[in-house]
Amino acid sequence: MILEEQRFIHEDLERLEQAVADRVADEPRNIRDRLARDHEVSQFLARIDEQSKRLLEMYKDADSAREKEIQSISTGDQFEQFYRQLDEIKDFHRRYPNEPVENLERAYKRREGESVGMDIDTMFTGEEGYGQFLDLTKAHEDYLNLPNVKRLTYVQYLDIFDAFTPPQFTIRRPNKLSDTYFKYVGELAGYLEEFVKKVRPLQDLDKLFASFDEEFEKQWAANEVPGWTEEQAETGAQGPKTEGSGEGIWCADCEKEFKNENVYKNHLTGKKHIRAAEARKAAGDSGEKPAATNGAGGVAYRLKERAVAEREHRVRSLAQALDSERQATKINVERKQGMTERERQMELEALLAESENAGGDRAGDQSDEDDEDRIYNPLKLPLAWDGKPIPYWLYKLHGLGVEYPCEVCGNFVYMGRRAFDKHFSEALHIFGLKCLGITSNTNLFREITKIDDAIRLWEKLEHDRKKDKDNRDNVVQMEDAEGNVMPERIYLDLQKQGIL
Repeated sequence: MILEEQRFIHEDLERLEQAVADRVADEPRNIRDRLARDHEVSQFLARIDEQSKRLLEMYKDADSAREKEIQSISTGDQFEQFYRQLDEIKDFHRRYPNEPVENLERAYKRREGESVGMDIDTMFTGEEGYGQFLDLTKAHEDYLNLPNVKRLTYVQYLDIFDAFTPPQFTIRRPNKLSDTYFKYVGELAGYLEEFVKKVRPLQDLDKLFASFDEEFEKQWAANEVPGWTEEQAETGAQGPKTEGSGEGIWCADCEKEFKNENVYKNHLTGKKHIRAAEARKAAGDSGEKPAATNGAGGVAYRLKERAVAEREHRVRSLAQALDSERQATKINVERKQGMTERERQMELEALLAESENAGGDRAGDQSDEDDEDRIYNPLKLPLAWDGKPIPYWLYKLHGLGVEYPCEVCGNFVYMGRRAFDKHFSEALHIFGLKCLGITSNTNLFREITKIDDAIRLWEKLEHDRKKDKDNRDNVVQMEDAEGNVMPERIYLDLQKQGIL
């Protein structure tokens, strides 16, 4: 029944194409519905690809089974072949009476009230917010457990987690070959890769990851991978006297060069050197490198460096692809740090309630949807980034209920003292001053919002400037009998006193 199977696959492909068109035509209400739709469409596309490959194999007819079936139908008794297949179908359902019949029309059709993409709720953590933010808290903890790293806050870590070279990254190149660091970079790259797969199911990720690998291969072949150039490895393999400038004695534990041999020997007994040597030994770095880069040890060492460098390159590339999510994560973390515990709990409860009601009844009236979308804001508070009113205590703290009009800015009203103080250095206020003829010393006009006050102050400044200029130009110098030069005023005073 190869022809029937082909017909079935053709119908399945048509149903899948129609299902994809129906999903794309719908406009999701929120990010959760959009991700659920995209993942569902991704599954349909994967099945289309699978069924198409299967259909092509059947058309190739490598074993000539399709050709034999067509020949048997066209040359033999048609009804005999029909009844034979009918008997086979009846015999199958007689042996399996409870076997359901696959209905392609209902298989891909979305029914009213059906919950969409319930696996989306378990796909993301609470910090990720359905793919809006990154959750690098575990990676941050693993980073802090690495030896010889700077103690960074989570916000600082979000800025430098893809930087693996100094000055942002303080781990030295030999220490990167430890198992702890290799595991840390691998888990970080794995998380970012999985995050991309979850938030961008419709993108050709295989092509994207292949481009990362191709770019790394080119950089490695050209010896241009940041922090892993081969010249550095060769320099380090020649011994302690060739590191640094190459003129003195190099201390690998302290990464310091000494011009004098006696100073170097005294340095070896110091507490600072002993602590650095112990820390280096604890990190798994013995300071020994392969003696020859072309030997078996040198090749193995270089291969290990390549594995670590490849993971670092994957993290950098993925972080660049997720730059928007990275910036949004930093803003969200800073926002949550300014919230109280009660506000965080309320926000979490609101998020959970939204996720529970997102897959509910969609067949309600338009008025019900409008009631759900309408935000209760009787105090007319400003809206935050999520479209909800900001907390009232924050509204009172920043004085957003106080109006500050500025006549220079065209009677624009600023809400809150902070916005009012900030606007004096903004382009709108400076442009208003230029329209009044005030072209210099705009800092002197802070807190001045009236046009008349600004003009009077400018006229006074111009008058004082002109007066000072006249005074400088009209200074008269006098000379006494002994040849002493002095201003006219002092000369007349001395003359009145009889000194001259």
